[in-house]
Amino acid sequence: MKLLFFCPRWGSEAFNWESFCKQVREAGFDGVEAGVPFEEHERAEMQRALSKYQLQFIGQYWQSFEKDFTAHKNSYITHLHHLAQLKPIKIDAQTGKDYFSPEQNKELFEAASAFTQETGIPVAHETHRNKALFAAHVSMQLLLQNPSIGITADFSHWCNVAESFLEDQQEAVALACTHAIHIHARVGHTQSAQVIDPRLDLWKDALQTHVQWWKQIAAHHKAQKKDTLTITPEFGPAPYLVHHPLTLEPLSDQWEINVWMMNYLRNELL
Repeated sequence: MKLLFFCPRWGSEAFNWESFCKQVREAGFDGVEAGVPFEEHERAEMQRALSKYQLQFIGQYWQSFEKDFTAHKNSYITHLHHLAQLKPIKIDAQTGKDYFSPEQNKELFEAASAFTQETGIPVAHETHRNKALFAAHVSMQLLLQNPSIGITADFSHWCNVAESFLEDQQEAVALACTHAIHIHARVGHTQSAQVIDPRLDLWKDALQTHVQWWKQIAAHHKAQKKDTLTITPEFGPAPYLVHHPLTLEPLSDQWEINVWMMNYLRNELL
């Protein structure tokens, strides 16, 4: 099984697509995870840069802002088809809302499945705060009710929501690992979805807890004879990245950590 690593556009928006993709390729990433601009000129610039540096693409949907369910569902479908223009190998989707009913979130899962049948592009529903899969216990029930869906495993959010490393929810995590088709490799802890720096001894236990979960996902992929496993090291900028409250200086380097995480996991997960 081959590991494919994707660099998040999140946090690097100040760079144009040419500069960003050049840096991504030189760092050793296999591709980019990002949204697709609606502005035609920028979208063309993005497409040219991805092609020039031979980078694969994972689309990203996060614009789940509409409170009204019908408007939300229509917007969701529109965004999925918009992302499909750049032919991503899959789409990471922050699907649904924590306050939608299970039936409403199921409608969104079904809409994504119909999109996949139409386009051939898998949708990975992200385990993200405020979304359908916002917590381990809720996600377990939704996965049991919707057994065909694939997820993006970002368990840092679940640690934050549950104020624990999910020691008492191991069944939910184990089930989620069998549904994971993509990983967001960010390390969280009981009070935040992102540790300051996973390289520090202070966060050693948090790092190893997440790595063990990611190893479970990799083992399941190998058992299922999957050819690849996609991973996006997704340590983010402020406010995920902690800054000094007076000087506003960042306490760590987002880019440096994401590159380190990629290289670390190349050794740990193979």
